[in-house]
Amino acid sequence: MHKMNSFSRSVDLLHRAMDVSSLRYQVTANNLANSEVPNFKRTSVNFESALKEALESEKNSKGSFKLKTADDRHIQSKGYIDYRSVEPRRVLDYTTTAKANGNNVDAEQEAMEVLKIQLNYQLLSQLQAFEFSQMQIVLK
Repeated sequence: MHKMNSFSRSVDLLHRAMDVSSLRYQVTANNLANSEVPNFKRTSVNFESALKEALESEKNSKGSFKLKTADDRHIQSKGYIDYRSVEPRRVLDYTTTAKANGNNVDAEQEAMEVLKIQLNYQLLSQLQAFEFSQMQIVLK
């Protein structure tokens, strides 16, 4: 288990969240651009649930035992998951169909998503600026 100080960890998590926001923006813009293409399926980005699982595994692994396996066919214990190994996943939505042409992009919903992503990114960059301003105060 690799230890990081709280500043490095906070900045790293904020940086990852900003990267995911950028990816979400690209994916949502692509959804919007293809909102009239027959049979196009919208894509979303999954990240937070896997990140939460990794952060909880870190907390839960403190003081717990690790299951050893002698064969790949044995039940694997997830144990500790390093949050830095978590990557955002693009997921195609095949479960919904919004239009008769097989396209499931709701342009209005995607436009709202773009606004949400932009606000989220602004908030994350303000949080990162705050982290660095706190570090400057400490260094003075």
